[in-house]
Amino acid sequence: MSENQNLLAEQRRSLILDEVRRRGGVRVNELTRKLGVSDMTVRRDLDALARQGVLEKVHGGAVPVVEASTHEPGFEAKSGLELTAKEDIARAAAKLVAPGAAIALSGGTTTYALAHQLLDVPDLTVVTNSVRVADVFHAAQRTSGPRQGAATVVLTGGVRTPSDSLVGPVADQAIAALHFDLLFLGVHGISVEAGLSTPNLAEAETNRRLVQSARRVVVVADHTKWGKVGLSSFASLERIDTLVTDAGLPEEARGVIAEHLRRLVVAGEPEPEEGADI
Repeated sequence: MSENQNLLAEQRRSLILDEVRRRGGVRVNELTRKLGVSDMTVRRDLDALARQGVLEKVHGGAVPVVEASTHEPGFEAKSGLELTAKEDIARAAAKLVAPGAAIALSGGTTTYALAHQLLDVPDLTVVTNSVRVADVFHAAQRTSGPRQGAATVVLTGGVRTPSDSLVGPVADQAIAALHFDLLFLGVHGISVEAGLSTPNLAEAETNRRLVQSARRVVVVADHTKWGKVGLSSFASLERIDTLVTDAGLPEEARGVIAEHLRRLVVAGEPEPEEGADI
């Protein structure tokens, strides 16, 4: 990475965060050599990442933030992380959707990116408990006006979480009465021991209802979610049909996941089969 003067700030910060998490801490002078940028640029990147709450600046460098299992970052804080990976995952996940399908999208920044990729898929019925996801479809309709094949969007009620998801008894009751072909599920953490987890107890129950109402479950999660565990588990790995992730997922993790899931899709890498799955 010695000739990375032209790296976008987002790419640099993703690389820095990966390095901090992998090594447990980095020094500024190490990052300047590794990234091929100035000391001032690295310090600005560290400041930005520290404001997002994903690392802690220390004298001469940075260390990872140790999150409590109950810590739930807001949507804005999460939306600035792993942007390229989320876009890659969204494009790969969109290929799994056939015209006319009834799908559900949970809350999260990766499902939000996926919603943008689904705007041109005709005749979808979209169930979501995400205010942000619903806004993507509604904004597209306001901009282009009524059009044939536009998605029908069903937004559950409920209590709003820091990640702009609607949860609680109202959301749970609405979801329990529905059935959809495919659920795209964003997660806080995924591991063999805890399965899928979230720091929000009410969101865990709502996600559990989403999983129960889906014929097939697709988790969309970048590589940083692997090994992370929130306060409450809501599904085992065996309940997932497909995991769509990015190329940053380590090889050893891929092997473990392959033992528990029916299918692993790594965005940007060749897939064993082409076309829509439903």
